[in-house]
Amino acid sequence: MFESFYGLGRSPFSRDLPTNELYESVILEETLGRLEYAAHRQWFAVVTGDCGTGKTTTIRRFAEVLDPAKYKVLYLSDSKLTPGHIYKGLLEQLGCESKFYRGDAKRQLLREIELMRGIHRLLPVVVVDEAHLLDREMLEEVRFLLNFKRDAQSPMALILVGQSELGDRLNLQAYAAIRQRIDLQCKLPHYDRVQTGDYIRRHMAFAGTDHDIFTEGALDDIFRFSCGAARLINKLCTHALIYGSQNKHRIIDDHMIKRAIQGELS
Repeated sequence: MFESFYGLGRSPFSRDLPTNELYESVILEETLGRLEYAAHRQWFAVVTGDCGTGKTTTIRRFAEVLDPAKYKVLYLSDSKLTPGHIYKGLLEQLGCESKFYRGDAKRQLLREIELMRGIHRLLPVVVVDEAHLLDREMLEEVRFLLNFKRDAQSPMALILVGQSELGDRLNLQAYAAIRQRIDLQCKLPHYDRVQTGDYIRRHMAFAGTDHDIFTEGALDDIFRFSCGAARLINKLCTHALIYGSQNKHRIIDDHMIKRAIQGELS
């Protein structure tokens, strides 16, 4: 286990890293602030980014910073989500058994949301992850779902999260009616070279190291390979630490990074 070799108390690049220990880039802070505002105003927001840029991690952090006394977060992630499934999934999270017919289930959901807002004073925040996989029918249903009291009031904050192709689709003329309803759009970029180094140091500090294990040359190669995508940074750093511990290298240099790329990731 490389953790013991490097004197680490935790695995530095695991997927279950607590969200309060995340590297908070300027973009992450800005995105969280904008999404909190969208939740407060009950807006329709779209979050996009290339594969591996930390969209789901960002949403995890967002859900945890919201005050549970003010907001109820409902989360859906299903590549084959249908209008019927969305109502069933949301109602189940509210502790209700969904009506069989779509129209009945939709009315049931809106009633439950009115009760949540009126009696419990909770604002619903619905997050639909992997939204780039939604078909046109499902995206149209999103538009109908937001029709509430003849547009006088939004029934919920709705946040679609997906890869960059979601934004590309919504820019097409065929989706103009949906696009016009979007109140807020956020795009998560890749890290630059400086941010990549800061990200790695932040994760290593969380794991328990008090000194730099990756050299600047190693960080350069990690950035070149990953193009600043967090998922690839995590994977390459983990493999490099495994190779380093097996070869008794206390410091990970560019040579060890190249070995990890050639041996595991090429």
